[in-house]
Amino acid sequence: MTAPFVLVVTGMAFEARIAAGPHCRVVHGLRGVALEQEVSAMASRQCMGILSFGVAGGLDPTLAPGDVVLADAVGAPGEHYDTDMTWTRAMHAALPHARIGTAAGADQPVLSVAAKAALHRGTGALCVDMESHLAARMAAACRLPFAACRVVIDPAARAVPAAAAAGMGEQGKTDVGAVLLGLLRAPGDLPALLRVASDAAAARGALRAARLALGDVFGLRDALEAS
Repeated sequence: MTAPFVLVVTGMAFEARIAAGPHCRVVHGLRGVALEQEVSAMASRQCMGILSFGVAGGLDPTLAPGDVVLADAVGAPGEHYDTDMTWTRAMHAALPHARIGTAAGADQPVLSVAAKAALHRGTGALCVDMESHLAARMAAACRLPFAACRVVIDPAARAVPAAAAAGMGEQGKTDVGAVLLGLLRAPGDLPALLRVASDAAAARGALRAARLALGDVFGLRDALEAS
């Protein structure tokens, strides 16, 4: 018999490696309908809840790379999903420095400073990623608790250079060749790309620390016992 588990939804392979543990199953590297289908297939009766976990683009100007956001809601065009507040509070007890607020979901990367500012003005969201709204949609469809823990990687005041965006390869892997080709086409992006690398290092360290603090089931067992 399958033991109870948390279903964790991430975008990139490095996020999946950080999230991995004995009491969770991780879905990563999928987008759109493919992600929804995979989450639906894995959300068995032994699934305790669905968590969106990984890095995100900063929308609130006060957030810096490495800052942790725990979503109390996830919004996308035409959609709004509240997270399970008992679970969110349990995670906040483990991560008292985290900010709580709305996260935005997007089907395409939000890369420019202007686009980030517009999304922040329109939604009030603290951060944006490409998986949380899909994970929330499937959690609602499967009637499972949902939560989101995201770490800021690129702050609101910095654009993501084209070379870095090109490096977001298939199946959540970093496409180094695409990054180098992007630099050949736009060598002036090198300083910005180096800043992205520094921001990414801070975000990865914070994500690892958050994973360790949250424990095997990301605080969900405490939430279930409290409810």
